[in-house]
Amino acid sequence: MDAAFAEAMIALLPNLRRYALSLTRRADQADDLVQQTAERAIANAASYDPAQRLEPWLFRIMRNGFIDQTRRQRSAGVQLDVHDMPEALPIDPAPALEARLMLRSVEAAMAELPPEQREILHLVCVEEMTYAETARILNIPPGTVMSRLSRARLALSERLGIR
Repeated sequence: MDAAFAEAMIALLPNLRRYALSLTRRADQADDLVQQTAERAIANAASYDPAQRLEPWLFRIMRNGFIDQTRRQRSAGVQLDVHDMPEALPIDPAPALEARLMLRSVEAAMAELPPEQREILHLVCVEEMTYAETARILNIPPGTVMSRLSRARLALSERLGIR
């Protein structure tokens, strides 16, 4: 491949992209088709006749590539782009499984706590009530809420083996 051929092909890239867009109607597929055309043109540069215009030769390569691509897609069946369907992306189930197991452990450990500690933990940690709101709900002083919560957290961490 000589420099004149490369420069002429680079100058025609915008035309190739427009033609690719008219064929595929999708920018990402058009870019892939332009790249495929450039690769094929470079690989077959020796078969290009410099006496002829380069543009029709490149368009023909592109059209043939598009036809090949369309045939492959038909025989491959329906394909979905994983970025169009984020729920189809593979995910690592380990973190969710660990979280579920930890939640079950915490629930079981909380069930073993005395009712006043379990109630305080639930209101403050699960329901996200403030100490003042919890004190009003339970009709106890805020200092009692803090001390019961502290004891409840220590008891829970001991039952869970957290130091």
